[in-house]
Amino acid sequence: QVQLMESGGGSVQAGGSLRLSCAASGHTYSNICMGWFRQAPGKEREGVAAIYSGGGSGSAYYADSVKGRFTISHDNAKSTLYLQLNSLKPEDTAMYYCAADMMVLPVCTPRPDFGYWGQGTQVTVSS
Repeated sequence: QVQLMESGGGSVQAGGSLRLSCAASGHTYSNICMGWFRQAPGKEREGVAAIYSGGGSGSAYYADSVKGRFTISHDNAKSTLYLQLNSLKPEDTAMYYCAADMMVLPVCTPRPDFGYWGQGTQVTVSS
């Protein structure tokens, strides 16, 4: 079993920045796809970024809505996944979740069927 716990959410003004962290514990695997999702009230969950545990930031996936503003990274030594959120907009307001699962496809993307999920951390951006 893998446990994931997010932290780093908060309230910021538009244009501000936050860094989310996702600490993994339990039985961690080396060949995994890790991702960040978000869900705003009344909207479907959206996969915003993903990265392969064995790859660098150059292989990361980003949704068009966050490309150029968000950066996903990981520190395998600390078993921690990060999401740097820059140039935040009010429409980025949502609960942010990290998730992970075994790498089963040639490309790591934020799949809704990931087996391991954190509890979420709230990001609120005011205009």
